[in-house]
Amino acid sequence: MATVTVAAADLGASSGRVILAQVGPDRLDLTEVHRFTNRPVRLGATLHWDALALYQGVLDGLTAAARTADGLDGIGIDSWAVDYGLLDGTGALIGNPVSYRDRRTAGVMEAVHAQVGAQHLYRTTGLQNLPFNTVYQLVAARDTPAFAQARRVLLLPDLLAYWLTGNGGAEITNASTTGLLDATSRTWSRELLAALGLDPALLGRLRQPGEEIGRLLPAVAEETGLSSAVPVIAVGSHDTASAVAAVPAATPRFAYVSCGTWSLVGVELRAPVLSEASRAANFTNETGVDGTVRYLRNVMGLWLLQESVRTWDAAGTATDLDALLRAAAGEPALAAVIDPDDPVFLPPGDMPARIREACRRTGQPVPGSPAAVTRCILDSLALAHARAVRQARALSGQDVEVVHVVGGGARNALLCQLTADACGLPVLAGPVEATALGNTLVQARALGAVTGGLDELRGLVRAHTSVVAYTASGDAQAWQLAEARIHL
Repeated sequence: MATVTVAAADLGASSGRVILAQVGPDRLDLTEVHRFTNRPVRLGATLHWDALALYQGVLDGLTAAARTADGLDGIGIDSWAVDYGLLDGTGALIGNPVSYRDRRTAGVMEAVHAQVGAQHLYRTTGLQNLPFNTVYQLVAARDTPAFAQARRVLLLPDLLAYWLTGNGGAEITNASTTGLLDATSRTWSRELLAALGLDPALLGRLRQPGEEIGRLLPAVAEETGLSSAVPVIAVGSHDTASAVAAVPAATPRFAYVSCGTWSLVGVELRAPVLSEASRAANFTNETGVDGTVRYLRNVMGLWLLQESVRTWDAAGTATDLDALLRAAAGEPALAAVIDPDDPVFLPPGDMPARIREACRRTGQPVPGSPAAVTRCILDSLALAHARAVRQARALSGQDVEVVHVVGGGARNALLCQLTADACGLPVLAGPVEATALGNTLVQARALGAVTGGLDELRGLVRAHTSVVAYTASGDAQAWQLAEARIHL
């Protein structure tokens, strides 16, 4: 079976990149050919994504891929979830998409719950309560002039695919994060849409990972130097769906932490868990590749450290991340911990000040130095990872023998060791490029270069990537006591 050459466009909340991959039964090689900044722009009171800059970044990456490879066999796009663009009747974008970190949804979640009932909403969609879920964004925008003009809503990966091919639609792994997809039937919930006054015609036809979206438009082919015959293939377009597909698990008894700006912590299931206990624990049931369920909880993740570093740099304290992590490793363990999921940490701004205030409020030592703040962040994330793994096991009945940490956080040796210690389980860290791997493997399978289900795809990842093993150590009781301090 022939090797294929595909491009994966992977968009994150702070940067995007295009990865060139050669994939076959005995080959899995990835090369980054282009990276670009993704910087939200505040216009007036609203925080936007610069969608045209993101699209140009993808085009530049595809151009670089065309120069590097002797043609492409496929293109796949993944990104973060929930955010979308509005198109008018001509297919033109109505303004720039609003960032999920914007404050426009303040109070909307509570209003929606008062209207349709939080329990009913969860039984229908299985989605955790996050104030920026697409359903709340759409309700917040529902009465605006821009929304009145809208004839189509496209989630960001679908929007970029539309600009490449002219074909709209909704890839299901990302659609499952909207709060509008029925978790059992895996169709748009017309009952919920009607109750919220949202027109079902706004939402596109659902696609499965592996479906062809369309071929490149002639103008796109001309600009990038690619053939117009190159297909754009639906992948797990929610980046976590692609990352989980590439978890190198050799057993179904695993938990995962897809760790980057956010930590997505959970287990893989075959059916959703829609119990009241699951709702109360704020777990989500999102669709994965091959009809799986990503049963997980969002943890604020390395955003806390990223925003702290940005604050220190802006104040004139240049930060070397490796040196900072070494210094943090020397700080006292569990001296002060916070709840990373406190909404106070969601917006951009002075993160160290908010962390110090949270410690002061709970009567803990207030971290002063960047190293102490960093240790507080990493101890707190490890606690949150352990809490989510523990609850996922209890709520789903899924046994867990090992925790896989994938994504950028797999490089953070201190966080991986602390996660092992807090969970009391071995941690296998890597691959860092799990999202791009999942993206390219789904493309390669759709093109016939590899075969099989997730077990076979994961076997290919194991054969061609390496992991770092961390063994649980330390004092389990100390972690339990630290957990109790968070909620004082």
